[in-house]
Amino acid sequence: MTQSNDPTHAFAAEWLAGLLDAIHRNLEPAEQGRLFEGCALVHYRMAGMDEIVARYAGDGTGGRPIVLLAHMDVVAAKREDWTRDPFTLVEENGYFFGRGTSDIKGDLALIAATFIRLKAEGFVPTRDLIIAFSGDEETDMATTRSLVGKHRALLRDPEFALNADGGVGVLDETTGEAAVYYVQGAEKLYATYELNVRNPGGHSSEPRLDNAIYQLADALKAVEAYHFPAMWNDWTIGSFRASGAVTPGALGEAMKRFAANPRDEAAANVLYENPSYVGLTRTTCIPTRLTAGHADNALPQSATATVNCRIFPGVGFEPVRAALAHVVGEGVEVRLTDEGTPSEASPMREDVMTAVANAVHASYPGTPIVPQMAAYATDGSVFRGAGIPTYGVSGVFIKDSESFSHGLNERVPVRSFYNGLTHWYVLIKQLAGR
Repeated sequence: MTQSNDPTHAFAAEWLAGLLDAIHRNLEPAEQGRLFEGCALVHYRMAGMDEIVARYAGDGTGGRPIVLLAHMDVVAAKREDWTRDPFTLVEENGYFFGRGTSDIKGDLALIAATFIRLKAEGFVPTRDLIIAFSGDEETDMATTRSLVGKHRALLRDPEFALNADGGVGVLDETTGEAAVYYVQGAEKLYATYELNVRNPGGHSSEPRLDNAIYQLADALKAVEAYHFPAMWNDWTIGSFRASGAVTPGALGEAMKRFAANPRDEAAANVLYENPSYVGLTRTTCIPTRLTAGHADNALPQSATATVNCRIFPGVGFEPVRAALAHVVGEGVEVRLTDEGTPSEASPMREDVMTAVANAVHASYPGTPIVPQMAAYATDGSVFRGAGIPTYGVSGVFIKDSESFSHGLNERVPVRSFYNGLTHWYVLIKQLAGR
C-alpha cells in the first residue's frame, strides 16, 4: 500500500503526546498519584510509525476501561492535484479543507479536546478511559497489532472500544439537515488472492488451443457468475430494517423482506444487484488487476489476475480460497497474497446504543440511529480480532456528495466539526460518568 506523504505526521504525534502529557502534569502531585497510578502516557515508535496511548484514570466503580481509537496517519495527497495545500488546514465557505479532516484527524482532535475539557472540569470517570492513537491504519496497521499484542497491558483489559474511524452522520442533500446516523458494529475482512495460469507458451505464429490468457478469462467469468451465500448479523438486519422503512420502490421492499427473513433469496438477489448494498449481504470477490505474457510475438507462459475480496465477518480466508478454487476449476492456482485481521461482529450493547443516541440527539434531535456493518476495514477490526468489542461512533455529519475521504479536496463542515465536541463529551460522560 502507498505510504502517506504527510509532512506533519511526526510533528503531530509529538505535539499530541506533549499535549496529553501536559494534561497529566497539570494535576496536583497527590492527585497525579491517585488518578494516574501506573502509566499516564506511552509514546512509542515501530518501523517509523507512532503509537500514543494515554490513560485518563477512573475510580473503578463503573467497570473495565473504555478505549478511544483514532489514527494519526492519512493517505497520500499530491499538492498539484488539490485546489489548496492538502497539509495546511483551510477554513473556507463553511468547511475545513485538508487531508485528514474527515479521515480522521478531525475526530482525533475532538477526542483530545474532550479530554482537556473533562480534565479542566475536574471530571473523574467511573472507569479508565484509554486513548489509543495509531500511526499506520491506512497501510499495515502494525502499530495497532502491536498494541493489542506485545503492548496489550497498556489497555488494562478494556470492556470495549469506541472507534472514531467508523460510524457517520449523513446530512440531507437538499436541506443540509441531519438525516440519519450510522453506528458501526462490524467490518468485513480484507483479503487479496491471485489466480495464476501457467502454460508452455510458444511462438505467436503457432497458436495453442490452451492459451493461458483465454483460460484465465474463462476463470474470471466464472468468478463473475458466482454468488457467495447470503449472510447476516444483527448489524445488517438492523440496517436493512431501518433503511427499508424510508427507501421507496423495489429496493426498499427487498430491504424489508430481507430483514424479516434473510433466507429470502429473491430479496437477497435484489440487494445483490445494487453496489451500495451487495457488500452487506455476503462475501464479495472482484478482479482488480491483470498481468499476462512476456512479449508481443510470444504465446503467454503465464497469466495472473488479482482478486480482492471483502469477507463477511466470521468467515475465514481458507473457505473463500477453496470456493474460488472450486469455481475456477483445474489448471488455475488460487493463493492468498494479502490479508486483514479476522474479526467477528461486536455484540449490540444497549448502553452503547443509548449513549450514542443521546450524543447524536444533543446536536441533531430526533435523528434515526441505524446499525451498520462496514465493507471496509479499520483499526477496529484488529481490536475485534483481539476479542475487544468495538463500535464506530464518529462525531462527524456530512453529505454523501461531499464525502471525499482519500480523495481530492477532502473536507468537513465547520458546524459538523464543532458539534462533534458535544458528541464526544456526551458520549464519554454517559458511558463513564455518574
